Amino acid sequence: MRRKLVSSDQSCLDTALRYLSYRPRSEWEIRRHLEKKGFSPTSVQAVLLSLREQKLVDDVAFAEFWKTNRESFSPRGRVMLRSELRRKGIAQDIIAEVIQGVDEEASAYEAAQKKARRFAGSDYDSFRRGVGAFLRQRGFNYEVAQQTVNQLWKERYKDA
Repeated sequence: MRRKLVSSDQSCLDTALRYLSYRPRSEWEIRRHLEKKGFSPTSVQAVLLSLREQKLVDDVAFAEFWKTNRESFSPRGRVMLRSELRRKGIAQDIIAEVIQGVDEEASAYEAAQKKARRFAGSDYDSFRRGVGAFLRQRGFNYEVAQQTVNQLWKERYKDA
């Protein structure tokens, strides 16, 4: 059942829809954006309720979108992914559920392949330091980073 919004609520809704037009957002992001724009808490709450009813805001779907997007374009470890979702205002139970399905080894390998190209012709220590540091900055733990570095090194120089 759609609720009738008053004119200030309509302006708030228009602002929220414009904000959502760029990419999916968490409920917290939308609330913060609307509050920064100066809308009253009552209007913000009414708009968020309306968006939920229309299924335009769903933190579980947003968290899944964020994870999938990261896996495809900029792989992250569970630690970094958890931190990003927390900064987006996603609840801990949702985060735990979403990051459970992250394959860190595959994500680390995907991320490191691109970075490893920059170290063509480097010795092992330079390769290990550069690629390993990159992976740790992306939230992968030391063991996963080292395993990935060793795997990539072996693949690159197996014929040497």
